[in-house]
Amino acid sequence: MSPMQRLLLIAHPDQCHSPALQRAAALALAGDSALHVAAFMEPFSNFDLLDHKTQELTREGLLLEQRRRWEDEANALRARGVKITTSVEWTTDRQGEMIRYILEMQPDLVVKDIQREPALKRAFVTPFDWYLLRECPAPLHLVGEARHPLPHKIVAAVDPMDVDAQNSGVNEKLISTATGLALQCNAELHLLYIYDCLPAYQSYKCEVNKSWPDLVEELRNALHQSFVSLADRFGVPEERRHFLMGSPLRGIADFARDEVIDVVVMGRVHRRVVDRLIGSTTEHTLYQVPSSILAVRADE
Repeated sequence: MSPMQRLLLIAHPDQCHSPALQRAAALALAGDSALHVAAFMEPFSNFDLLDHKTQELTREGLLLEQRRRWEDEANALRARGVKITTSVEWTTDRQGEMIRYILEMQPDLVVKDIQREPALKRAFVTPFDWYLLRECPAPLHLVGEARHPLPHKIVAAVDPMDVDAQNSGVNEKLISTATGLALQCNAELHLLYIYDCLPAYQSYKCEVNKSWPDLVEELRNALHQSFVSLADRFGVPEERRHFLMGSPLRGIADFARDEVIDVVVMGRVHRRVVDRLIGSTTEHTLYQVPSSILAVRADE
């Protein structure tokens, strides 16, 4: 991971002292990076019922209040040595405006609090965090809980046997990103591969005359060798290599919780793969584990 010179925090107007702000400030201080906090305000539900003059006065009043709040927060961080600037924008297109803002600023890392959504709402509305996972043009750090503002334990969740990951080089990108972050934070770096033999068995059971235990052992040996080769290339210590059997949908979240992981580094290969993760691994991690995700693509 290249040194992070510019960090962008996408802030919620009602959450000044949030886990994401604590994490972004800690990273900026550790890396001597510039941190910009951008908050985006949308019209409230009955805003359109107001007359034009009242709308203008209301909007300016809300913006002024928010700008004062964020400047107060920024001043406290400046006193600690954080290089921070703030802005508050009014928009009727929050998603589009944020993407345009990111494209214009070109930050090295985008940081945002995980937005918890009720299950019923997720069934009908695509959560904004999922939208960012698909569309954000920069590495995206979604923060669930900052028990350690500066991360202590970081894990790269890899899949060395996935064809898309092999072709894109995303596994290598995940490990290099996690390594860079761990060095900056003086944190432990772990490597995780959760493999699931059931899909492979279902694919090949009609083609091979082997029992389930024999096939599992054969598959496990092949998968383990690929994992060991990847870990060896990056010099990951054996005690920090985790090769576990199970469902990736639950395994990453369980591992992050059990091992008290601060940041899980995950890949975004392309839209098809991200869409597959959106409804499974990423959703599970976002909503059920008090951890954080750093999502990167191979080309970032």
